[in-house]
Amino acid sequence: MDKYALFQQLIPFISSVHQISHDMAKDVKSDTITPLQYKIMEYLAVSPPALLSDISDCMKISMPNTSRELKKLTEQQLIEKVVDDSDRRKYYIHLTKQGTKMMDDAFAQIYLQFSERIAGLSEADLIAVEDALHTLQAKVFYTQT
Repeated sequence: MDKYALFQQLIPFISSVHQISHDMAKDVKSDTITPLQYKIMEYLAVSPPALLSDISDCMKISMPNTSRELKKLTEQQLIEKVVDDSDRRKYYIHLTKQGTKMMDDAFAQIYLQFSERIAGLSEADLIAVEDALHTLQAKVFYTQT
């Protein structure tokens, strides 16, 4: 197997995932949060709980800017911080019930668009897509610790 050729296929795949993710989420509008705050909440919805540094790194924004955005989300009662019992300097951030509801509503809208994308697939195709997603998640996109 030519690993570099496989890598060459990975680059446009990742780009397509980003583009489709953007397209599916762009109609999820909120009058109360900015697009960046939405992305932070989306991250917290799928990767709870998170540290400030995790969010900063993932969003590619500075720690002070991340803190400022988290403060705004905290003020809106969409996220909360929980101090780590073993290290009082560290705190974990997660969605509140209100934040979870907001993200559930957003994901419901995104699901409708996803459903349209896969509407024409056969049962066999759906199973193949599911298998491919499991394989990619387990073998390529797993989180290294």
